Amino acid sequence: MAYWLFKSEPDEYSIDDLAADGTTRWDGIRNYQARNLLRDKVAMGDEVFFYHSSCAQPAIAGIARVVREAYPDPSQFDPDSPGFDNKSTPDKPRWFCVDVRFVRTFTPPLVGKWLRQFPELADMVLFHQGRLSIQPVRPSEWRFILNLAP
Repeated sequence: MAYWLFKSEPDEYSIDDLAADGTTRWDGIRNYQARNLLRDKVAMGDEVFFYHSSCAQPAIAGIARVVREAYPDPSQFDPDSPGFDNKSTPDKPRWFCVDVRFVRTFTPPLVGKWLRQFPELADMVLFHQGRLSIQPVRPSEWRFILNLAP
């Protein structure tokens, strides 16, 4: 099993939305590095920190689990979708998604600025490639953060 951090803007899709839906397609990724991680590394059963980004207090809001491995993101083929890509075809898709299931919410969420203070998290991708929307989390970082969680 691997561990990940997936980012979402809470006004677009929040941990509360995932809790209400139970399971969702994690789509709309349009960064090649994040796409490659989703397509090639993220696997069934992997655990995910659900991170609220681009908001007043970016934070880890909870946990999800991957319940379906990478498959072509349908939004890339939909001309009415903001994720439409006219260079992508069903036989040569450029973008992929996974399905995730809600596990739990952190109340309160674990604020990124607060997490940054811990030396145990100093090498975390979140603090070095902050814009990457899908990022790996080391097992030691995962365990450390879980010990901080409410």
